[in-house]
Amino acid sequence: MAIPSYKMLMLTVLRHFAEGERRIRDIAEPIADEFNLTAEERTAMLASGQQRVLHNRIHWAKFYMKKAGLLTSPARGVFVATDKGRAILAGSSELDLKALMQNPAFREFYTHRRSDLTE
Repeated sequence: MAIPSYKMLMLTVLRHFAEGERRIRDIAEPIADEFNLTAEERTAMLASGQQRVLHNRIHWAKFYMKKAGLLTSPARGVFVATDKGRAILAGSSELDLKALMQNPAFREFYTHRRSDLTE
């Protein structure tokens, strides 16, 4: 299997952060196991050579979910699901950008960010 996109990782990442306060490094290997990633996929680096691809995608999933209010950061580099995030887990088997766009603050952030990129 290929390394999942950040979109495919969102629900899994949210589930891990719903278990309690975690760091990305704490959840990367369990996520790699869940997706049956090979040793090569687990260690694949971005073109810059500065970060693993899997970690980068987990960070993007975390970033968008934090903007949507599904995650919070009680300390630097530590994340945990909010009540809103836990509610998503309780009532949904999928999570994507369309679902995040239901949140007005996220929609404002996302549309503003997209317009900045096209200018």
